[in-house]
Amino acid sequence: MTPGAGAYVIGVDSGGSGLRVALGTASAGGPAPVATTECPEPVRTGPDGIDADHLLGQLLPAVDRLTRDAGALAPDGNVCVAALAVGAAGMATLGGHLRARLPQALAASLGVRRLALAADGVTAYAGALGQRPGAVVAGGTGMIALGTDLREWHRADGWGHLLGDSGGGAWIGREGLDAALRAHDGRRGGSPALLARLRAVFGPAPELPGLLYPRTDRPALLASFAPEVAACAADGDAVARSVLRRAAAHIAEAAAAVCPEAGIPQAGERAVGSGGEPVEVALTGGLFRMGDPLLGPLREELARQLPHAALVPASGDPLAGSLLLARALARSDLRLPAHPTLLHVVDDGSGDH
Repeated sequence: MTPGAGAYVIGVDSGGSGLRVALGTASAGGPAPVATTECPEPVRTGPDGIDADHLLGQLLPAVDRLTRDAGALAPDGNVCVAALAVGAAGMATLGGHLRARLPQALAASLGVRRLALAADGVTAYAGALGQRPGAVVAGGTGMIALGTDLREWHRADGWGHLLGDSGGGAWIGREGLDAALRAHDGRRGGSPALLARLRAVFGPAPELPGLLYPRTDRPALLASFAPEVAACAADGDAVARSVLRRAAAHIAEAAAAVCPEAGIPQAGERAVGSGGEPVEVALTGGLFRMGDPLLGPLREELARQLPHAALVPASGDPLAGSLLLARALARSDLRLPAHPTLLHVVDDGSGDH
């Protein structure tokens, strides 16, 4: 079923910095939103995972503001929302409450009958590559890689700063601080340049544990030192350069693990890209704004570990990806594979899948 010309779709991006909401048209003709708004308060998590009521408490007033400001209300005062997609950090592991609560709540409040609840890695993928097969690495404080051949999803890393996120911002910052403290102690592998940056940013080195360990936002604090590592690498510091080379190797390994051609096809199947066409790999997220100190070694690692892949620019961000999912769902054209936790789809016309 094709939605009417007056129908709208809504994309939502929920992350550590707050909630972003975009209003777009359901009709084909480009991913640009009609209007966007932001809610600076991050959605809470609790014993049941991501707090669905807290998300709704921010989302519904935001939708009301967007539709009124954009003149999207019908004469009866309602807005025709053909589909809505929510991308949320932690959806894969903490999204049970959202999946249980949101379908009925949004159907009652907005009349939404088509809904996609996606991990933020999926909306990052959709924003970067759309609905094409390939692999996307989303890097920020953490790091996760997702790939698909449009039949199933493959995930690598994204396990958090204690168990993984290797090569991400917190990982780079922690490695840089380790090298700084080695220099402070006189141990091998230390970097006087990084020690100087530690002192400039955080104060005396012996006070760093007392500053870091009590914090609930330790990953973000660690990641705040990653740009200092990049700056020292750009100035020629060998230890900082080594940190970024190792980060690049971790990132490329994650991309290789999820890239469709990297897997062995089942009997009778052909891996995507095995006919000679390159598999697309995109990078998205603030981590890659470090520029050449990280991107230089990363390009080398990707060429070595994924010689069959083509590094392409990301088309858009996770908010654009959520809007793309909503538009595809509204037009019955969602080609990215559904998944119980990564991409949960509710369609009133065809049921839960």
